[in-house]
Amino acid sequence: MSKKSSCVFLLLFFGIHISINQQLAKAQILTPTNPPQTICPAQLKTTIDAVTNRPLFSRVRWGILVQNLGSNQTLYSQDAEKYFTPASNTKILTTAAALQQLGENYRFRTSIYRGSNNFLYVVGRGDPSLTDTQLTILAKQLKQKGINQIQHLVVDDRYIRGDLVPSSWQWEDIYSDYGAPVGSFILNQNTFNFKLLPQTLGKTALISWTDANEARQWRVINQSVTTAQNQPTSINVTRELSGNVLRIQGQLAANSQPYLVTLPVVDPNYYFLRRFRSALAAEKITLGKTSVGINTNNQQEVAAVQSPPLSQLLIETNQNSNNLYAEALLRALAIKKPVLPNQTTADAALEVLKTTLTQMGVNSTGYALVDGSGLSRKNLISPEALVQTLQAIEKSPQASVFRASLSVAGVSGTLKNRFQNTPAAEIVQAKTGTLTGAISLSGYMNLPKYGPLVFSIIVNQTEQPASIVRKAMDEIVVSLAQLQRCQ
Repeated sequence: MSKKSSCVFLLLFFGIHISINQQLAKAQILTPTNPPQTICPAQLKTTIDAVTNRPLFSRVRWGILVQNLGSNQTLYSQDAEKYFTPASNTKILTTAAALQQLGENYRFRTSIYRGSNNFLYVVGRGDPSLTDTQLTILAKQLKQKGINQIQHLVVDDRYIRGDLVPSSWQWEDIYSDYGAPVGSFILNQNTFNFKLLPQTLGKTALISWTDANEARQWRVINQSVTTAQNQPTSINVTRELSGNVLRIQGQLAANSQPYLVTLPVVDPNYYFLRRFRSALAAEKITLGKTSVGINTNNQQEVAAVQSPPLSQLLIETNQNSNNLYAEALLRALAIKKPVLPNQTTADAALEVLKTTLTQMGVNSTGYALVDGSGLSRKNLISPEALVQTLQAIEKSPQASVFRASLSVAGVSGTLKNRFQNTPAAEIVQAKTGTLTGAISLSGYMNLPKYGPLVFSIIVNQTEQPASIVRKAMDEIVVSLAQLQRCQ
């Protein structure tokens, strides 16, 4: 961890509000109220305007661009060249650049080296898919090499430089598992969890830890209470980032299911060391000292694991809108450019991203990025830039791989529960995006009666619930799905 990051973590105290009400933000299933109809291109403007001009959207900013795929012929445009907060549609730019630069077979590698001092050095390279399973594989490899005792194990975290948490992320985001820290070592997506189980009426909820080692890191103040059956569940967890106090408040109904709490780790390096010590012990390898340091020798590699290929990592990134994966893929781009002494890995990677997209034909003035996931509200992207990126990647040899990473309407990912029983089901492949006040959807449509389309829809500065905005957005997409060529 960088010194700057350590200071930030030492100064902060934050709370996590985990509530059953989060379920209200999930995508709504759009059920058509009228039988499917056909729409001619000349009717498209009137049809879409009827949605965007509704009184409840009078103060809302809409950015929309619809084009024929391949020809760049515009069918509909509304403020398409203007900047919007894109939310997770940012991942379209990140994953397109990563696929173009790194190739679909790229894999992250985590290595263990034996130094000349006989210490073992673990070199992390920001693999977002690393789990306890891979730690077991590393331990078994060491055992097979005849290593039964490790005098000193050092983790080298220099591969990714900079803050573990982007400075532009809001505190409410880094409180949650979707804002987990990103660095050279990412294990179990840099989160830990436990369950709260209801007890008899009036008793505190019982804590069941997934990891006993992690339980020992915290001093728990449990102020929760078990309430009567069928009462609403509301749990609030607060903790010190740098300290060891974990406070649990709220209520859990007596007949409720176990309540899962997932939190980001405090220090990824030492979390990795704790988990690896357990993996080594399971293989009867004794471990002495552990520390965070520098491998100055990079001598013999004695063990290594690799991530799945990039083609699979893209699916997790886009279909499940995984912020941690997106940030790791962004930083991986830095291998294409030397990182300057006073430059962070993320900043160097953003330069590579921009150069890559420009080479693909995306106008660099159409976006301004500060992260790779879209969690930052400082990101700015125009619908035009998103459509340009989607058009460009479709012309590349990686088109099918990129398409496979997107959610399919009514079938998979974040679109699984949207567009069911509508003409758009199964013919839309797109990326969603959601922040408070910012909703987006961009992707492809394969229209049986018209031909393929590419589109981007972004809504900003809305006070409406996300479900209401999504429903209106989905109405537009369903209308597009009914497009046909007319005489």
